[in-house]
Amino acid sequence: MTKAELVRYCLSKKGVREDYPFGPEPLVLKVGSKMFALVADDPGRLVVSLKCEPELAYLLRQQYEAVKPGYHLNKRHWNSVEVDGTIPEDELFGMIDVSYALVARKLTRAEKERLGLTAV
Repeated sequence: MTKAELVRYCLSKKGVREDYPFGPEPLVLKVGSKMFALVADDPGRLVVSLKCEPELAYLLRQQYEAVKPGYHLNKRHWNSVEVDGTIPEDELFGMIDVSYALVARKLTRAEKERLGLTAV
C-alpha cells in the first residue's frame, strides 16, 4: 500500500481532513478536531499511528511484527504500524476503521451533528 492509497482511504471517511500541526511532516488526519491517524513517510518507510483499545493494541503487537507501541504517543492507546506489506490490506483498513470510530465517538454532540456523524 502506498501513502496515497492509505491517505485516500482515511479521507473517504466522513468528516476527515488533513492537518500539519507539527510542520511539513508528519501528516495528521483528523475527524473533526481530533487526530485519529498520524502518517510518517520516512525515505523507504511508511508508518501510520492509529488509536486502539488497549487490549486489541496488545494483541495486534503480538500478532504482527510491524505493529509497535505508538511512537511519541500514549503507548497504551496507540499503535505505530509499519506499512511494509506484512499486514493484509483489509486488516490495515480495519485498524484505521477502529481508530476512526474510537475518536469520532468522543466528539461532542455539536461537532458530530456539524459533521453529519449522528450514527457514530
